[in-house]
Amino acid sequence: MEENGALLATVLDGVKQLAKPGVSTQELDRFAEDGIRRAGAVPAFKGYRGYKATLCTSLNCEVVHGIPSKKRVLAEGDILSVDIGLKKDGLFADMAVTIPIGTVSEEVQRFLRISEESLEEAIRKAWPGNRLGDISHAVQSHVERAGYSVVRDYVGHGLGYALHEEPVIPNFGKAGTGPRLEPGMVLAIEPMVNMGGYEVQTLSDGWTVVTVDGSLSAHFEHSVAVTESGPRVLTRHPGKG
Repeated sequence: MEENGALLATVLDGVKQLAKPGVSTQELDRFAEDGIRRAGAVPAFKGYRGYKATLCTSLNCEVVHGIPSKKRVLAEGDILSVDIGLKKDGLFADMAVTIPIGTVSEEVQRFLRISEESLEEAIRKAWPGNRLGDISHAVQSHVERAGYSVVRDYVGHGLGYALHEEPVIPNFGKAGTGPRLEPGMVLAIEPMVNMGGYEVQTLSDGWTVVTVDGSLSAHFEHSVAVTESGPRVLTRHPGKG
């Protein structure tokens, strides 16, 4: 799974470099699928419950599950959440990042920083003996202290031989509650953070989830193994922790 995660991180790095004003989300999708297949893996999302693309590309007020399209062209000041997964040798890797397109305001930079920090805070709780609620609480407390909100309708999940396994990992909750974490668990921890309220709705395409109030949304995710020596992030390049 660590090898798969490193491969996925490499593909996503390429997507990030390509994500510039004037580029369509369909171009990003084709790039990602080509990279995954060249490495002998298959896209995890394509065909999942009928989804037709490799990436989920969610722009600005879109929270998750935005569908790549040649009509969705990136513009200066946008933020783009990219969710990506692959399967190789029967095992999955899953990750997400929100990318500023061109130059964004200081307010948006802060929003993205806090959102990404909430993921790192959660990862630090992924020790054997801690409880699942410790992870959930770490995200919620960091986000809400900064004046933002966590999405309640969508959650992280276990990961391994299936894309979505137990346990369900909410991004809100009470520390010291829930199942105990054990060595060998792999968790897809994925804060979804809104600049405004936490309420979301699904558009008529049946996939794209947006904020009800039209505020910006950010999404960061890593696949994380619980080990005796602490959390191991599987979706980073070797040597990056």
